[in-house]
Amino acid sequence: MAIINVFIENIYEDFKIDDVKILNNVKKITDFILKDDEVYKNSCLKDYDFDTISFDIVLCNNDYIHGINKEYRKKDKETDVITFAIFADSPVNERFVFDNEINLGEIIISLDKIEEQSNENNVSFDSELYYLISHGILHLLGYDHQSQEEYDFMVLNQNKAKAIVL
Repeated sequence: MAIINVFIENIYEDFKIDDVKILNNVKKITDFILKDDEVYKNSCLKDYDFDTISFDIVLCNNDYIHGINKEYRKKDKETDVITFAIFADSPVNERFVFDNEINLGEIIISLDKIEEQSNENNVSFDSELYYLISHGILHLLGYDHQSQEEYDFMVLNQNKAKAIVL
């Protein structure tokens, strides 16, 4: 299996998190998702030779993600997670593997939204965090939720993935 390089940046200075714990759990979740044959064979990675995959996670507040959502998605409100799937969203002829590494892109997550949604859904902060991280990873791999079938597939896999670290 590939080496998984994840870079986590918490730009929300007032919200303290355990970066090392999150990093280790993100690697476990990513590895779990990639080992699922059905997920892998339908992902953007399936036709490429690589040794390493990398992606970034930015943890922020509602104001920051609101600005990103407004600028890039033309939605004037905060949201929980935004994924920039650089590799998956690029045309096939513009995808590149550099030194046997694929950069999948970036996941941006609002810690404020995680706190709000964990309270609303009566789940732990970690449960909501890893659910959204799993969601972002699936987007990085080229998955979307434009139909009910796609949505159900993503939710099922997000729940399976987060369960391995909770």
